[in-house]
Amino acid sequence: MHDFQHGTRAGQPATEVANVGPVRPPFVYLGSIGLGLLVHSLCPVQLFPPSLGVPLGVTVVLVAGALFISAVRTFRKAGTPVPGNRPTTTIVRRGPYRFSRNPIYLAFTLFQIGLAAWVNSLGLLLTLLPALALMTLVAIPREERYLEARFPTEYLPYRCAVRRWL
Repeated sequence: MHDFQHGTRAGQPATEVANVGPVRPPFVYLGSIGLGLLVHSLCPVQLFPPSLGVPLGVTVVLVAGALFISAVRTFRKAGTPVPGNRPTTTIVRRGPYRFSRNPIYLAFTLFQIGLAAWVNSLGLLLTLLPALALMTLVAIPREERYLEARFPTEYLPYRCAVRRWL
């Protein structure tokens, strides 16, 4: 029997990709944003005075975009695919991966925080919490097991040296 969460069979090697199954990071964040916008449309509770929300939100969204672009470019320069449903070819330690093992997920998180401030929506901010729980408890540990199995001598020192988020 195949254990998709752990990516292995008893006595067999890990799967060839890190993200299998329904809990895929882009869908987690898109679902969270969609749910947050729905909550906001049904119950619009503001976070900030309008004069503060827009500049703060735009700034955080721009920071998130820059981090995302930097992380994707760093992956591409290293020759490893960005999507988690394709095999990883190397452990990347440059660019934003020097200070976070998950800068793309950090960018997604910052984007939703910035969007919540920009739209001025408590609902959009609160729906981020279940997304972070799914990422922290399911998606990221699954990826870490995959990387440890695929790159045992390279990943463990990197994991010890660089934090998961920040």
